[in-house]
Amino acid sequence: MSERGWITFTIDGREVSAPENEWLLEAAKRGDVEIPYFCYERKLGQPVGACRMCMVEIEGLPKLQVSCATPVKDGMVVYTQTDRVREAQNAVVEFLLINHPLDCPVCDKGGECPLQDITYGWGPGRSRYREPKRNFPKPIALSPLVAIDRERCILCYRCVRFSQEVAEDSQLSFLERADHTFVGTFDGRPYVAPFSGNILELCPVGALTSNAYRFRARPWDVENSASICTLCPSQCNIAFTVRDDRIERVLAREHPDVDDGWLCDKGRFGYQFVHSPERIAQPLVRDGGHLRPATWERALQTAVDGLAKAGASSAALVGGTTTNEEGYLIQKIFRQALGSSSIDSRAGGELDTAAARMLARPELSARVSDIDRAAVVLVLETDPMNEMAILDLRVRKAVGRFGTRLVVASSHPTALDAGASERLLFESGAQEALLRALQKAMVEKASAQATIEGAGAEAAQARVAAGQEDLMRFLDDQQLDQLAERAGVDAQDVRDAADLLVGAESIVVLWGERIGQGERGAETLAALIDLALLAGLDSGETSGLIEVPSLTNSRGLREVGCLPNAGPGLTDTTSGAGAREFAQAAANGELGALYLMHSDPLREQPDAALWKQALAGAGFVVAHSEFLNGSIERHADVVFPAESYAEKDGTVTHPDGRVQRLRPAIGRPGEVRMEWQLLGELARRLGLDVPHLTTGMLLSEIAGSVPFYRGLTADEIGAKGVRWQEREQSLQAAVGILGELRFSSPTAPPPRAAIGDGDGSLRLATLRDLWASWETDHSPALDFLRPAQELQLHPQDARRLGVDNNQDVDVASNGDSVRAKVRLRDSLRPGAAYLIAGTAEQNANLLDKGRPGVVEIREVDR
Repeated sequence: MSERGWITFTIDGREVSAPENEWLLEAAKRGDVEIPYFCYERKLGQPVGACRMCMVEIEGLPKLQVSCATPVKDGMVVYTQTDRVREAQNAVVEFLLINHPLDCPVCDKGGECPLQDITYGWGPGRSRYREPKRNFPKPIALSPLVAIDRERCILCYRCVRFSQEVAEDSQLSFLERADHTFVGTFDGRPYVAPFSGNILELCPVGALTSNAYRFRARPWDVENSASICTLCPSQCNIAFTVRDDRIERVLAREHPDVDDGWLCDKGRFGYQFVHSPERIAQPLVRDGGHLRPATWERALQTAVDGLAKAGASSAALVGGTTTNEEGYLIQKIFRQALGSSSIDSRAGGELDTAAARMLARPELSARVSDIDRAAVVLVLETDPMNEMAILDLRVRKAVGRFGTRLVVASSHPTALDAGASERLLFESGAQEALLRALQKAMVEKASAQATIEGAGAEAAQARVAAGQEDLMRFLDDQQLDQLAERAGVDAQDVRDAADLLVGAESIVVLWGERIGQGERGAETLAALIDLALLAGLDSGETSGLIEVPSLTNSRGLREVGCLPNAGPGLTDTTSGAGAREFAQAAANGELGALYLMHSDPLREQPDAALWKQALAGAGFVVAHSEFLNGSIERHADVVFPAESYAEKDGTVTHPDGRVQRLRPAIGRPGEVRMEWQLLGELARRLGLDVPHLTTGMLLSEIAGSVPFYRGLTADEIGAKGVRWQEREQSLQAAVGILGELRFSSPTAPPPRAAIGDGDGSLRLATLRDLWASWETDHSPALDFLRPAQELQLHPQDARRLGVDNNQDVDVASNGDSVRAKVRLRDSLRPGAAYLIAGTAEQNANLLDKGRPGVVEIREVDR
């Protein structure tokens, strides 16, 4: 609801100021007046007034009004304590309790139940109902994760509204009518959806309970510990519920600028891996060909000896759950103690330093909350549902609630396609051609003088006059039809998308990190920056870019120096080998030591076949890990037990630049040590001066080395984090590092993507899956969501190849193959074979060489 300025109204004799048209229930809180309610929830959007609990008396109106759906007006006089109001509230509570079982002693919600609190505060304190209550089986499995006690349900509509209006999966609904009404799925199937767990927190009674938490604890037995979820790049704010040093559940800790108060099911239920009996709880050293438990002294000294011997012939692969502090120390060890800059935290391809600096500029950096205010959102080569889940809900909210126009441009279908105003499904690997086609269409739309209207008009026109001659000359020489053909899209569809971008007052672009990977990664990032500048993203207050990275802390690791060609703060440094280069060196027997920091390259990196050779050929392998995996079980010489995210103390950086703080919620199991202290000990044994006694001291050193974090302290980060782009001290320090925003100078049109030969071969395209992760593998509640490898094909290709839906096939390339089950989808592009990357078995990364390629489909011999 839009705010038109502030007004004054009176409630229970108090004068209160509030934004005009704010809902009365919310405005009352500004005057410290509490109004009870059940069905209202700000995050669900427009109120429905279903429970009638929040009724108040308003002067001049003959009937009581529901405060959740009444906008406040200037001079309004409101009463919440009159006899009429109390009588109405008593009646509502009494009515709700007619069929409620009153099983508070055994209900998981007991002690934190709004119905319980409101009954004591606003109920009649007695019941006149003597008839038998309705009964259902207890509990009913609404899904493998959620149980429902239907007799407790008060039909507040919250869970149904979430399913239909927020997640838009439309699975939950009210079934039957009158006193037979109950919540369920319309077809009787389990409610399985990526965000289903949010209904647990939305339920104001104990009707919906978590199967993983049911009967595990009571509110007075537990403590809640605030932290950050690092199971995906969303970095949602969470609270661990802890009892006896064990995590029993995870709750959302609302942060409108990060997660809007929602969690995906991976973040809500994935915590179970923390207490898995399979966790590594002590150091391991290879002895006699096998990893065996060892003392910390032996493990540390073995690691130091191996690294010191390798010296500059060593490399580090840093995984996404690594904190900024750990990343800073590992790059410091390698650069200063070992003399090696071969440090990488990216999954596939070196990042162009100039592009990285421009992409980090504050003018191009949008907040997550800017999506709500954007006129247009462009989703570019990413599926937020599977790669940064909470962004999916944010985009749906912007489209459905605020009228944002959505353009989806990707090489594969996404969960957001149904709500898109324009959909550009381009060939796998043709993102550069798509970006250039969009630019050509925008320039045509904006006229020969490139007069781009909207928020960026003046700045865009100035750039046209001052410095984009090379780009304009290049675009003048291109034909939109030819560029569109290279991308594999229809030219008119490109024009329609450009029409939305040109002149939009604010634009947010969500771009997947994969567009910067591969042989044309640098050119594609340059094209992305050109598109951003043409659209004026650098001059709109709510416009900008948000990267959807492959790893949780990709941005933070990049900024603290975990790149082969950039030091802390993206500063120039001696260039080292990137991940693929030092993997090739290891495969050739030319790498003395490989350090795996929270990384499983066989599962996470492209070209798993190369990494198999690399791990076998590396002279010495050190790993930090919570579990034994394929990369370390057969190849690591030293394994340090890693902390889980519930045990870490440190910081991570959100993709929009917000530095957030991890806080330990539980103790570390067994002999697990704080990893930043372990790295500090390694550094000291390798001859570095590392005097840090606390993470605060280490953060101070980072703040002195990384201009973006200049002067940053743990106290300033606090519970909500801080975006460095909004700190004057950071902006001043970063001026000399980030360089100027400028257009590129392309000289040749982008190439076409690789295509099959029409005789049993197809383009390879890999997909991300939210559940394809080791956290899912080790969390029993999520076990049913573990994806098996599947080959997604267009029916046209299936007919040509002679394969059927659900048939098992082998997908082969260059001597390697994975087995998959065929899934036919009409929404795919013909000519491409879509496989899931990161699965525990039959991983598509075995075939993905980090560059466009083709695969052959073979029937499995019976």
